[in-house]
Amino acid sequence: MPLPKIPSKPATILLAKDYPKGTGPRNVAAPALAAVADIAPEPAPAPKKAATVKAVPVAKKPVVAKAPAAVATPAPAPAKSKAVAAVLKAAPAVLKAAADAVEAKGKPSPRGKVTPITNEAPHPAKHKANEVAIKSSTSRNADQTGATKMFVLDTNVLMHDPSSLFRFEEHDVYLPMMTLEELDNHKKGMTEVARNARQVSRTLDALVSNTDDDAIENGIPLSKLGNKDAKGRLYFQTRLQTAELPVGLPSGKADNQILSVVRSLESEQEGRAIVLVSKDINMRIKARALGLPAEDYFNDHVLEDTDLLYSGILQLPEDFWNKHAKDLESWQENKSGQSATFYRVTGPFVPSMLVNQFVFLEPKNGEAPFYGQVKQINGKTAVLQTLRDFSHNKNNVWGVTARNREQNFALNLLMNPECDFVTLLGQAGTGKTLLALAAGLAQVLETKLYNEIIVTRVTVPVGEDIGFLPGTEEEKMSPWMGAFDDNLEVLNKSDSDGGEWGRAATQDLIRSRIKIKSLNFMRGRTFVNKFLIIDEAQNLTPKQVKTLVTRAGPGTKIICLGNIAQIDTPYLTEGSSGLTYVVDRFKGWSHSGHVTLARGERSRLADHASEVL
Repeated sequence: MPLPKIPSKPATILLAKDYPKGTGPRNVAAPALAAVADIAPEPAPAPKKAATVKAVPVAKKPVVAKAPAAVATPAPAPAKSKAVAAVLKAAPAVLKAAADAVEAKGKPSPRGKVTPITNEAPHPAKHKANEVAIKSSTSRNADQTGATKMFVLDTNVLMHDPSSLFRFEEHDVYLPMMTLEELDNHKKGMTEVARNARQVSRTLDALVSNTDDDAIENGIPLSKLGNKDAKGRLYFQTRLQTAELPVGLPSGKADNQILSVVRSLESEQEGRAIVLVSKDINMRIKARALGLPAEDYFNDHVLEDTDLLYSGILQLPEDFWNKHAKDLESWQENKSGQSATFYRVTGPFVPSMLVNQFVFLEPKNGEAPFYGQVKQINGKTAVLQTLRDFSHNKNNVWGVTARNREQNFALNLLMNPECDFVTLLGQAGTGKTLLALAAGLAQVLETKLYNEIIVTRVTVPVGEDIGFLPGTEEEKMSPWMGAFDDNLEVLNKSDSDGGEWGRAATQDLIRSRIKIKSLNFMRGRTFVNKFLIIDEAQNLTPKQVKTLVTRAGPGTKIICLGNIAQIDTPYLTEGSSGLTYVVDRFKGWSHSGHVTLARGERSRLADHASEVL
C-alpha cells in the first residue's frame, strides 16, 4: 500500500530497549571457549561427568591435549586434580589463542549478532546502577511463610516520605523514641525536610489522639485515619530497650540507639521478622555488619528498573502493514494550517500502543520510512497521524531544524498547541533546552500563542555552594541559567540579516519576553497563557512536581526537561525522581507527550567524552 512520503533522512537508531543489557556478572571465558570450540576439531566424546573439563580440549599445548584422556579413563583423585589444575593454569593462553584465531578468521562472536553502534547511531544512555529493591533474607523468609513483619523506621524515611507510615500493607510499623526525638530536631525551618517533619508529627498526633495507654502498648491501627490499604498496627517504644552492641560503638549516637532497639526487639519477639528500614546507606551497612536485617525504603519508587520507563517511541514490526491493512482507512485533514494524513488501522499490534506515542517504520528494502503519532485507540483499532517534518529547512523553528528522528518527534510535541504537558528526557547534548527554547520563542514572538516564556530550575549546585547572591530574584537566578544564555546566543546568531543593531534589538525583545523565576515562590501562583520550562526536573521530588504542574492556568504549556542519570538531590533515585513520576503517570493522556532523546548532537568532542568518560 502507498505510504506517506515524508522528506526525512532515514537513520539507523537503536531503541533504548535494544541496547545490550548486563544481567549479572559477565562470563569472559564463555565466548572465548565457544570460539575455541568453533575453530578447533571436535574432541572425542567423553562421559557426562567430565563436562567441566571437556570445554577446553582444543589448545595445542601438550598438557591440555591430554585432558580428554585423563578424563575418559578413571584415574585416582590426585592425578585427576593435577590434570584439572594444569587445564586451569593453561586457560589464559587458550583464551588468548582463541581470540587471535577468531580475529584472524574475521568471524562474528558465536554468542549472537549484536548491532554495532556506529558514529551515526546514538550512544546508549549511561544510567547509574539500577537501584533494584533487594530484600533481606529475614524479609524473604517471612514472605515465603506469609508471616507479617515489623518494620522499624529510621528518621530519614519519615522525612523523605511523610506518608510512609501507611505504605507497608499488612505489616506493623515500629517507631523508636530516638526517631521521634530526631523528628523534633528537624521540625523548624522552611525547607522541604522541615515541612515533612511537621506533617509526620501532625499525622502521629491524629493517630495517637483519643487512645488510652493500653491501645498504645498494644498498637494503634494504621487504618484509623481512613487509609484502608494499611492493615497493620503502629507501635511506639514505651520503655527503655537496651541490647549489647560491640564495644567501642558510642552509645549516645542516634543510629546506634536505633540499632540497639532492633536487636532488643529481635530478642523479645523471637520468630518474628524484625526489619530496619533506612534511607541511610551507612546505617544499613552497620546493621548488616551487626547481623541485623536492614532494607532501603523503596515504596516510593515508580519503577524498580528505569529501563522499563516509558520512552514515548515504538518501532513497528516489518510486517505491520501486511497484518494491519485489511480494513485500512486513510484521509487528510488540515489542522493548525498544516495538512496531515490519518490512517485507521486494526490488528494485533494496536493494544501495545498508547495515545500520543510516536511510531515509526524504516523498511530495509529502500522504501520510504513511515513516521506517525497515535491519536486514538479503541480496542484493536488505532488512528495514526503523519508528522510534520521539522528536519527540512522550510519547517525550521526559530532557525532550528531537527537533526535526528527523536528531535523531530520532540518538535512535533513542542509545536502542537493541543499538547499541554511535554516531558523530554535525554543525556547531555541531546538538544532538550535548545528545542524547548526555540519552540517557545516561535510561539511567543511569531504566532503569539503564549504571552511569555517562564524559565525555572532546581538550584542544586554541582560543587560547593558559593553563598548568598546579591540583587533581585532574576539576578540571583542568572548564574543558574547559564544553559539558557548559551542557547539564546545560538538562537540569536541565526539571524544575520539585520546586522549588529538588528541583533541587539532582537536580543532586547527576547529578553523582555523571557522571565526567570525561582521555584521557592511558585506556591499559590497561576500562570495564564504562559510557556513554562522546568529545567533539571530530575532533581524534583514527586510532591514538588505536583506543586509546579498544578500552577497551570488556561492556555499554559509546561515543558519538563531532565536527565535521570544526573540526580543531585539527597535520598532521590532514578526510580523515585519527580521526573520519572510524571512520565509514568501522564503516559497515554491525549494532551501530553513524552520523548526520550537518544543521540547527542552537541559536538564530536562531547559525544566522544560522554562515551569514554
